[in-house]
Amino acid sequence: MPGSPATPDHPMPRRIGYIAIGILIALTSGFSNGLLLANLPQIQGSLGLTPVEGGWLTAAYSMTNVCTSFVLIKFRQQLGLQRITRVFLLGFVALNGLQLLVHSYGTELAVRAASGVLASGFTPLGFFYIMQGMSAKARMSGMIIGIGLTQVALPLARVISPLLLADGDIQTLYVFEFGLSLVCLGCVALLRLPPSERMEVFEKLDLVTFLLFAPGVMLLIAVLVQGRIVWWSTPWLGYAIAGAILLIGAAMLIEHNRANPMLNTRWIASRDVLRFAMIAASMRILLGEQNYGSIGLLTAVGMGQDQLVTFYLVVTAATIAGLVIGVATMNPLDLLRQIVISIALIGIAAWLDADASNLTRPANLYITQAMIAFAAIFFLGPTMMGGVLRALAKGPSHMVSYSAVFSLAQTIGGLGGTALLGTFQIVREKFHSHELVQSIVMSDPQVATRLQQLGGAYGKIVTDPSLRQAQGAGLLAQQVTREANILAFNDVFLLIAMLSALAFLWLGGRWLVFRVRGVNPLGPELAALQKMLASRR
Repeated sequence: MPGSPATPDHPMPRRIGYIAIGILIALTSGFSNGLLLANLPQIQGSLGLTPVEGGWLTAAYSMTNVCTSFVLIKFRQQLGLQRITRVFLLGFVALNGLQLLVHSYGTELAVRAASGVLASGFTPLGFFYIMQGMSAKARMSGMIIGIGLTQVALPLARVISPLLLADGDIQTLYVFEFGLSLVCLGCVALLRLPPSERMEVFEKLDLVTFLLFAPGVMLLIAVLVQGRIVWWSTPWLGYAIAGAILLIGAAMLIEHNRANPMLNTRWIASRDVLRFAMIAASMRILLGEQNYGSIGLLTAVGMGQDQLVTFYLVVTAATIAGLVIGVATMNPLDLLRQIVISIALIGIAAWLDADASNLTRPANLYITQAMIAFAAIFFLGPTMMGGVLRALAKGPSHMVSYSAVFSLAQTIGGLGGTALLGTFQIVREKFHSHELVQSIVMSDPQVATRLQQLGGAYGKIVTDPSLRQAQGAGLLAQQVTREANILAFNDVFLLIAMLSALAFLWLGGRWLVFRVRGVNPLGPELAALQKMLASRR
């Protein structure tokens, strides 16, 4: 395909080199977001940021990442892979170098926005390198491995973060990112990708579409990130949603009436592609059990980063296992099976987690969170392959549309899942807090005893009995809030279990019908691809 490197036969040492560099680039791409998410509280503290300002750091990365991922396909086709690679690598090094020299909120925001752009270029670069080291039959697996490794970097970032911040200096984090960028630059300079075919693909209306579509998506992401922070009744959220609808709608209207659209709206609106997008987004929502639920629960019971290193080592190992087993067992004739298994694993794990208490510790969640981490990667391969095969069967030009659908589904699903679960948890925490407070009355002997015990902790410092009682009441209120939060997270887990059950019935039913009838839902696409390959021979 134009914009992709040629695939000549390489000697084995060079193949190994390509795979090693691809793994490094893929992990570096994942670290650009993983280190931000893992250390957001520390970054906020070092810069003195409010939760809203911290939310904009997360939003800035997602905004630029999702908006540039599909446009970069055309840039590679127009300018060539080598030129784009050099620009991105030099930009990555310069950006991380700037972060070492200037430490402010404005700089951090600009760096995170630019990191989203660079990560969208690094992700395909990683799997292009891995594909060079694979045999012809396994090259599609190389693509899945490259994208899967960016997901492995997310829990791995939480494993290494306590070591990076052992001295309490956030600057060490930036030095690590700068070092990774230099290593990537050196490796790519040592072993370059084969050249790619170039062609004229850009049209004037592409710019108009992008200038409408990108701000619309950015507004939507801003709403999903900030909604539960500033709360959903804040007026500007409504204006942002209205603006997003108008801008995205205008972009789609232009594309729908173009002879050669950048985003093929008719293909995107087809039943199979909409179902593909719904599956990808739904899985990201369900995976909020780990990305939001388990982390929030462990934080509520007082666990810090240093106490979660082993927990995230387990999650990282399970993620790698899901990637390896998923690639090894993937069957283009039965892609739905792995997705159904993943949904079942998430549902079972969420249901098992729903009995957490203030005695729950990371070791109690090893098995369930390993199940979810495994499922998070196990579903990725068949979901991606289903979309890629549908796009290629229609022609290489549809890859831009596929990239847009997949990126949007993954990003909006992930952020929307966090927004949904976070809002649900806050509402349920208020409910449980009200119920618990209603049962606490000062005339209850147990309550009076607890207040006396809690106030007794200040006996050597506070001599006034009334002040000691007030201190005890404050500690009791903290305990009530903690218990209400734990109960709310249990409700979140139950919600995810119920949603997983519904998704399992829907997709499991479809898979069973296909198996009984002996139908492959991708049969027409595979036949079209075989015909295309036969004509080229």
